[in-house]
Amino acid sequence: MRITDNELIALCTDLIGKDNVSLFERLEPNLHRRIVNSLAPDSLPPACVIYPQTIAELSAAITLAYNYSLRVLPCGNATKLDWGGLVSRADLVVSTAMLDQTIEHCVGDLTVTVEAGVKYRDLQALLAKQGQFLAIDPPYAAEATMGGILATGSSGSLRHRYNSVRDMCLGIEFVRTDGALVKAGGRVVKNVAGYDLMKLLTGSYGTLGIVSSITFRLYPLPESTQIVVLTGTAEAIAAAQQQISTSVLTPTACDLLSATAIADLWLGQEMGLVMQFSSLKASVIAQSDRLATLAKELNLEVQILGETCEFWELLEILIWQDELRNLSPALAPSNDNGDYVICKLGLLPSVSVTFLQQCEQIFDSQSYYLQIHTGSGLGVLRVEEVGDLEAIATQIGKVRSLVEAHQGFLTILEAPQELKFKTNVWGYQGNASDLMGKIRQQFDARGLLSPDRMFS
Repeated sequence: MRITDNELIALCTDLIGKDNVSLFERLEPNLHRRIVNSLAPDSLPPACVIYPQTIAELSAAITLAYNYSLRVLPCGNATKLDWGGLVSRADLVVSTAMLDQTIEHCVGDLTVTVEAGVKYRDLQALLAKQGQFLAIDPPYAAEATMGGILATGSSGSLRHRYNSVRDMCLGIEFVRTDGALVKAGGRVVKNVAGYDLMKLLTGSYGTLGIVSSITFRLYPLPESTQIVVLTGTAEAIAAAQQQISTSVLTPTACDLLSATAIADLWLGQEMGLVMQFSSLKASVIAQSDRLATLAKELNLEVQILGETCEFWELLEILIWQDELRNLSPALAPSNDNGDYVICKLGLLPSVSVTFLQQCEQIFDSQSYYLQIHTGSGLGVLRVEEVGDLEAIATQIGKVRSLVEAHQGFLTILEAPQELKFKTNVWGYQGNASDLMGKIRQQFDARGLLSPDRMFS
């Protein structure tokens, strides 16, 4: 049974109240842009965005959508809504941003249970009062919600020491496509009950269900933190990377940065290796000194940044947040049209330095930034000045060929809508497509949640 937009808006208003329903044409510009960029070019816009205030309201909203066979685009605070593939159709956008309560913080057990709409930065501030923290560092940290972080599998440099967001997740509650609530895992670290649906939903981009609450494992805040930046020639950086990987050093983060990123962070003119140490103060100082000694033996420049340094925040702005670059003239976007492409990639860590050199040849004088986590080989590539979509598609194709030659992958996260429509966003060439299709069929037989977003 099909209903009109006006009928849908009326039903949503009756269900959760007028104040919690926002008409699409009246959305603030950033949210409007994110929604448009997440849809296929020929798709009609959704009627409205709704904000359930409770998990019960979220369940009721999805039940309504199921009864009327409405396509739903789930989101949190919409910071990553346009990541990945384009959604073929969305009648309704359902946001969990108002589900922002901390359900339980078990300080002694080092766990916390939160609703999906809790913001990452707010949660970290709450945990810090008890000397604890959640060991992930996703992009858009100020506005990202925990549900959105889980749905997109977002993690950053801390993955080097603490693994990914899926490893932090102990339990989950989510709403199925028919509106039913499902729970998996638990609220303790040593938990073996039921199917491990936490890992299945992590990185599912809202195609299997809508997360309503999550339980995470926590860690004590370290006593001291220090960042060491090494810059120099590719050969010297590669030698340092090799020696560090076999040393007794225990960094919490270890990232390789392109020379373009190093330059715009005012740290030098050559590629760089950034390491963070977080532990007891004596250990941090000793490890930083040992690294500095190693670097000097390789003729690398060494800069030691204090724990109050804003390095990671500046790096986040440089790579992710185009709208925040006016904080510093040096981070201002070089292109006038505002178009850019951000890709997630992965390759063998042993070839990461060579890969950076190859990217320098591909992009030449074009503005780009590249960050690779040396432990996992995962990385982020941002390319500016993408007005010529055919040219950028060719460049991205060359980069994808390079990483695939080293058993890797490249996925386009953010890009102009037209580029995504004409390009293979995911670049997946594995043999699990049929299995993933069967899983989606089991969870969402009608294809109502983020339809066609994943491999289609």
